Amino acid sequence: MTANRNGMVDVSGKSITVRTAKASGTIILGDKAFEVVEAGTCPKGDVLATAKVAAIQAAKSTPALIPMCHPLMIEAVDVDFELDERGKSVTAVVTVKSSGKTGVEMEALTAAGVACLTVYDMLKYIGKDMVISRIMLLRKTGGKSGDYTASEF
Repeated sequence: MTANRNGMVDVSGKSITVRTAKASGTIILGDKAFEVVEAGTCPKGDVLATAKVAAIQAAKSTPALIPMCHPLMIEAVDVDFELDERGKSVTAVVTVKSSGKTGVEMEALTAAGVACLTVYDMLKYIGKDMVISRIMLLRKTGGKSGDYTASEF
């Protein structure tokens, strides 16, 4: 495979369309950390509220982190958390929306990952054995390539 040496993709000829992307990431906490999240007793503050703010900031900051990612006008970021008692895990589900010439998949994926990293940061005092996994695109809409839904979703 030959590397593309042109740098950022030229999107100037593309049409502006409404684009959305939904991504998720999961952090397995373990018993004690899960109890702290559920009870809201973390000494650093509200774990999920902090992770939500971090996810929103991450979506807006993605072009500063991913070298060839276009700066976009983010119109909406929605962050939800699913707590799994049985698996002692938290899944961050992030939906990003923008009207533009390129998609928001990277913004949604980055936000999901940073949400999980923030949960880790706030709970690492309990133990360092938490596992972040399954950062994945669940769905995207808009753009020339059309809509996509993950087969497991």
